[in-house]
Amino acid sequence: MHDGTDPIATPAPEAARRPKGIYMLPNMITLAALFGGFYAVVMAMNGRYDLATTGIFVAMVLDSLDGRVARLTNTQSAFGEQMDSLSDMVSFGAAPALIAYEWALRDLGRWGWIAAFVYCACAALRLARFNVNTGVVDKRYFQGLPSPAAAALVAGFIWLMTDIEIAPDDVTWFMFALTLYAGLTMVTNVPFYSFKDLSLKKSVPFAAIVLVALGIAIINIHPPIVLFALFVLYGLSGYGMYLWRKSKGKPVSVVSTSTDEPDERGLHQ
Repeated sequence: MHDGTDPIATPAPEAARRPKGIYMLPNMITLAALFGGFYAVVMAMNGRYDLATTGIFVAMVLDSLDGRVARLTNTQSAFGEQMDSLSDMVSFGAAPALIAYEWALRDLGRWGWIAAFVYCACAALRLARFNVNTGVVDKRYFQGLPSPAAAALVAGFIWLMTDIEIAPDDVTWFMFALTLYAGLTMVTNVPFYSFKDLSLKKSVPFAAIVLVALGIAIINIHPPIVLFALFVLYGLSGYGMYLWRKSKGKPVSVVSTSTDEPDERGLHQ
């Protein structure tokens, strides 16, 4: 017979009461990438554009590692994905725009800050679109120029001009055009190869290792020139692929009907 009192509640299992935590290793790498973007902004404010561009490139390397480390250690999480997006927005969205503005675009007045804002806004739009389209985009391609590559175009040009001692005043309008190009290309539907179908776990011919060593040697001839040239080639490759696929009558959209999600879910490299 029920006496009107509530039954004694069964204690919740220990696992249910335990607060959810976060995985340290991949998120520490993401935080280090975020620091790279923050460091770049601070150095630009102090006129050290060589160190500012270094911060962007360090953030690029770290951004390429956090997702892979998470998968290797089985520590993927929704928190990590959101953290990575926010880090990318700072390191590859706000930081390159601010560095470009401080280095050369400031002299153009309102045109300068408009170009910097367009780049920053396009980076935010590109990252948001990537997150919502993760499950429907062919993982072999990016939809638009990935934000780290766009940042590499802007920062690489500043690094090269600083290295060969060309004054910002001499290339102000070129910096303006490059900033707009990098920003607007991020929000196009042009396909850019993602390299995600290349696996480091597969065996390769001995000649591949020789080519890697040769590539490292070529980069060391003059890193600013060689790396910026590679960034430019990649930044143009999407339009070349678009025109080639269109001429062959192949679909140019990278949105597929597959529900398989890319291996790099939540990442933007």
